[in-house]
Amino acid sequence: MVFVLLLMMVMVCGCVSVTELVEGDSSRKIVEIICRTSLLKSESSCVRIERVFKVHNTQRTLARFEEYREAVKLKASKLAKKHPRCLADGNELLRFHGATLACALGSAGASSLCASDKCAVCRIIRHGFSSSSSSNSSSKKDGKAGVGVFTTSTSGRAFESADQQDDPAARRALLVCRVIAGRVHKPLENVREFVGQAGFDSLAGKVGPYANIEELYLLNPRALLPCFVVICKP
Repeated sequence: MVFVLLLMMVMVCGCVSVTELVEGDSSRKIVEIICRTSLLKSESSCVRIERVFKVHNTQRTLARFEEYREAVKLKASKLAKKHPRCLADGNELLRFHGATLACALGSAGASSLCASDKCAVCRIIRHGFSSSSSSNSSSKKDGKAGVGVFTTSTSGRAFESADQQDDPAARRALLVCRVIAGRVHKPLENVREFVGQAGFDSLAGKVGPYANIEELYLLNPRALLPCFVVICKP
């Protein structure tokens, strides 16, 4: 139900922008619930929300996302082994991506996106994800940098993955995203084994209890659509 409400809240406009959701706003409450309910017990005090912004994606961005979904569904229909979720909606999931914020967004009422390439949050919202979006602390540590865009099922894990090495003063934020996971490959000890394997759209990095995919690498940046920005307290 929460996921359905999230989809209803995603707005489309002519130019990309963000709007702050103030405390008490029904949309903000839903985002807070999504962040809070996804936390593991060990992460319960990890994420403290300071500001929440709704992303207004352009029609072109949304169309590109839907085109990718259709491509994944078409590819799945040609496989000998059918995957119901892939055929239905491309296996759409709700995921978190941790990123750093190097501008004044959210400070003193600021709600404008900056144009700096050093600000990962604004860069992703303006230009979309790229292979460089996977270069966070987690992918580097696990040797998976460059494999795909790193996402998590929990807000706490995404918060921890936001890489502050280049700018220790940068704030950390969460991007709440719709993603087309498609056909997911099981975790691998050696990522090199994955190279050249056709037919997969994402790679599971870590699987938790009840087969929940805690960490997921999306191979195509077009598979992600940022919907909300959650700025966290230090």
